[in-house]
Parts: sequence; structure tokens; C-alpha cells
Amino acid sequence: MHLNFLFWISSLALAWTVAAAPATAQKAKTAFSYVPEQSDDRYNQRVPHKTLALSGSTDFIVLGHKSATEYTVERYNTELKRAWQAIIPVAAGETIEAFSRNKDQALVVVHHKDAGAQNLSVIAVDLSNGQKAAAKKLMDAPPRDRRPGVAISPDGTHIVAFRYLTRDVQIRALSANIFDQKLTKLKSRVYDFHDLGDFFSPTVYVANDGTQYVALVTDGMKKIAVRQYRNDNPDVKVMSVVVGGTFGGKVVNVFDTKFTMHPNGVILGAAICTERETGQYYSLKLLKFDPTAGGELKFAPEFRFKPEYLTLVNKATQGNAKRLEDVYLSDVVMTPDSSLVVIAEKKYEEGGDNSPVHARELHLFGYNQFQTPTWNTIIAKDQVASPAEGFAGIGYRMATFGNELQIVTQEKIKGKSDLYLRRVNARTGVVSEPKKLGLNVAADQNLAYVKDFTTWLDAKTIIGVSRPNKKSAALMLNKIVVK
Repeated sequence: MHLNFLFWISSLALAWTVAAAPATAQKAKTAFSYVPEQSDDRYNQRVPHKTLALSGSTDFIVLGHKSATEYTVERYNTELKRAWQAIIPVAAGETIEAFSRNKDQALVVVHHKDAGAQNLSVIAVDLSNGQKAAAKKLMDAPPRDRRPGVAISPDGTHIVAFRYLTRDVQIRALSANIFDQKLTKLKSRVYDFHDLGDFFSPTVYVANDGTQYVALVTDGMKKIAVRQYRNDNPDVKVMSVVVGGTFGGKVVNVFDTKFTMHPNGVILGAAICTERETGQYYSLKLLKFDPTAGGELKFAPEFRFKPEYLTLVNKATQGNAKRLEDVYLSDVVMTPDSSLVVIAEKKYEEGGDNSPVHARELHLFGYNQFQTPTWNTIIAKDQVASPAEGFAGIGYRMATFGNELQIVTQEKIKGKSDLYLRRVNARTGVVSEPKKLGLNVAADQNLAYVKDFTTWLDAKTIIGVSRPNKKSAALMLNKIVVK
């Protein structure tokens, strides 16, 4: 059942020191409606980031969900004054597939499906005035095919739309269309995987220069490969490393992977491997592909999940777990000095479709610029949400500034339900104590915090959406200035 909430947009200037409580400036508010998303996959949202900072500006844009038939794109300044609103209608059988922006336009990708066809189209919204362009079709697919996908470059200047070509349900190739910033089609191409065996999963990325990369887990979940496709060259560069296999008589497979595309074209990938027979967590492996440094796929020394690591987890969480379970990769980060941090999070459902969901501790692993493991740490947290809310309000949001990671969570600590900020030194792994941001987030079973709208305008300015107390039926879009 869809719930309707009213955003009251308020500007909060929060001055904070280690010893002092946050201070709140005078509130300003304006109406904005929001309907929580109804996702078919609680673990993997299609549009996890609905607030985007604008490069070269202190403004930001928000993808709002006003009703079952209407989304909006809205632009705000740092005083939370709305400059314009563009309405994005959604008909029956339509959902939002992606939300991005470049220096000139906001981009909203819509997936449409009916009895006769399915397709992806993009609606561009002029960032200067909110004017919408006509929808541009990116890809058609038969109605019984897998859902087509889309990849957008970090700077929003290139889009790749693709559909799956299968035989006997196994993926054999992807058919892709590549577009530039003006939504002009640059070319169509096929990413061919007929040389691979069964049981693999492709993920498509596109760099700022339009080069496409497909990351794959292949060879019975034992090998990770990255394939590079350039627009100016028909040759395909294939790079792969074996991460699974048989070690000490134990068959080890890839359990979970996470890849990130960075603006400079560097691809970082991480893989958690488990023992096939027992499901025991075996190791974490890190991969790096740097097109500016020889273009080879480099493999960092593995981190083994030995019994000593479980002891550290239980000590940090004050738990008594007998084994690692439900830990999934969530971020792979590179700082300006090429320090690398892999983040994994424990999250699970209690059982069944209508049971509470939990997000527990964060597992952080640090590497230096030579990809040598240097530190690891566990950040304990205890979050639970109702089935209707799912993972929309729990988990975390993260941003990197210099060699510092900032992590925001909604938690109840020492009886205070609020948003909390932790700072992590990417070189040393030192984690600050959680600092209360002073929003006094409601602690009940109704929607209290929507992390999809959390973003950073700079190292000291955070935008977030929350409901301040149990008596309030309204959410608030907050500007938080941390000093």
C-alpha cells in the first residue's frame, strides 16, 4: 500500500563541536509530496540516489515521487529555495530506471512495458530553467525478454542502453546503443559472450570518454573478467583474473562482487569468495583496472577471513556469531592519493516477505596506493525497519573528501534517534565516534528517514530527508552544515 507523506522543506544550520550540542537556525518550509518506492528487490534499488549535487554550482536537484502517476525533478539552492519543477508523468507499466545529470541537463530514464513491447527512453530536463525535451527512445526489446538496462558515465555525458540476447535462458550477448551528451546515437554494437561458458553475469559501465566496459564473473563463478570496447576501434581488450578455485582441498567460488567506475576511467572491483560446500566466507579480493597506467587488470593480495577476524567482529558488535553471514559488498572507494577502501555491510530479513529487515555492522578494508592491504575495521551499528520501509531508511550513505570518508547513518544511540556522522581516515582506518546531527529523527514503525535523498554539497554541507518526531506526519528536507 502506497503511503503519502508531505515533505516540509526546512533549512537547518547545525553548528557542531565535539563538546557542544547542535544548534538549529530558523526554519523555512515549503510543500513537497513523496510516495515511498515499492521495489521488487529490497537489496538493489534501481535509483538509490535521488538527490544530486550540480557541478560548478552550490545547487542540487531532487527526483521526487509525488504520486503513482507522477515524478518531478526540482532544483534547489543552498537556502532550499526551489528554482523550478519539471513534471515527469509515469503511466501504467512504467518505472524510473535511472537518474543522472551532466553540466546542462538532468536525465531521467523511464522503463516501459506492456503486452506488446518494452523499451527504455530518456527525458532530458534543462538545468537552467526546468524545460523538458521530448522523450528520446534508447532501446527496444521484446516483451518476454529480460528487462533492458542502462549505464551512464560519471559526468553524465554518455549513455549506454542495452538488451540481453539469450539462448535457453543463458545470456549469449548484449545489444547496445551508445549516445552522447546531446542524446545523439554514436553507434550500435554487440558485446558477444559466446566464447564463455554458462553461469556468468555481465555488468556494463561507460567512462566519461564514451569507452564501455563489461565486467563479468565467469568459469563457474571462479574468474572475473573486464572487457573494454572503444568507439574509435573495433578491437576488444579482454582482461581476466582467477579468484576462485581449489585451495587446500576446498572449492572456493565468487559469492558477491562490487565494481565502481571512477571519473578518470579507473575501474575498481571487489569480490567476496566463499567455500562451495559450507558457504563459509573464505577471502576478499580487490581488482584495479587503470587505462592510464598500462591498462592491465591488477590483483591485490587477498584478505583471508580467518577465525581471528570473526573474533574481531564479535568484539566490535558485542555479539556471539559462529560464522560470517549476510555480509554484502556495498562500496569500493579510491581517494586522491590512490588509497583504496572496500566497504561491506551485513543486511538481512528476519524471514518471509513481511518480516522486519536489518542492517548491521560495516566491514571496512583499507589498501595503499600499491594495493597492499594496510588495515581493516568494523563499525558496529544496529538498524531495523518495518517490511513496508525495507532498506529505504537503514543502511548508510558515504562520501569522500580528500583522504576522509564521511558515513551517515540513521540510528538510535543512547536513546537518541537521529542521523549520525562518522569520519574514517582512509590511510589509517581510524574511525571517529558517531556525532549526532541534531535532527531528532522519529523512532517508530512509520517512515522516518529516506536515505535515497542524502547527499553532500561539500565537505561540510549535507542534504537529508527525515521526519522529526512521532507526532509529525511530515518529512523534512534538511540542509545540515557541520562545523
